[in-house]
Amino acid sequence: MADKDEYIKVLDFLRHGRSGEKDEPVAQGIGTKNFNLLEVVMRDEKEPKGGEELYIGEGDRDKVKYIKARLDYNQLTGNAKSELKYVLKAMIQEQEEEFVEFFNQATPVTPRRHAFELLPGIGSKHMQAILDEREEKEFKSYEDIKERVSSIPDPEDLIAERIENELKGDAKRKLFTSA
Repeated sequence: MADKDEYIKVLDFLRHGRSGEKDEPVAQGIGTKNFNLLEVVMRDEKEPKGGEELYIGEGDRDKVKYIKARLDYNQLTGNAKSELKYVLKAMIQEQEEEFVEFFNQATPVTPRRHAFELLPGIGSKHMQAILDEREEKEFKSYEDIKERVSSIPDPEDLIAERIENELKGDAKRKLFTSA
């Protein structure tokens, strides 16, 4: 069973639900911790905006009636898919400390492959540059990574692209998602 999220960020809102289904207001969103893709039924008169955070945990939910379904990437609407990049980038910026910790703690995932090499565009030379810098001292921020490892111009983009690949099912091994 995948880890549950307490909050989602809205990717798309469908006032009348998906076509061919019951006419009820639903929002498609992504979990803020485990990146689960979910569809939730909204309470009457609640119309969330893209990127808005909604509580979906246990107990009273002020805007969400219930979680309708867990979604695969291909079940997202076109709007949700296009919004995903922006929402992921914002979430990655909000969780900078945790993702910088990934750069400080990542280890090999197999005897021949390091977790860094699973990030898009990172090969053995880039991986070695990250490891060398990390050995000197831990990274403090995304900016610190960019300054010290010039071959990594944007760590947030690497992470966002990797998460999106995992959600699409394009990755055999999960680094950031729980499904």
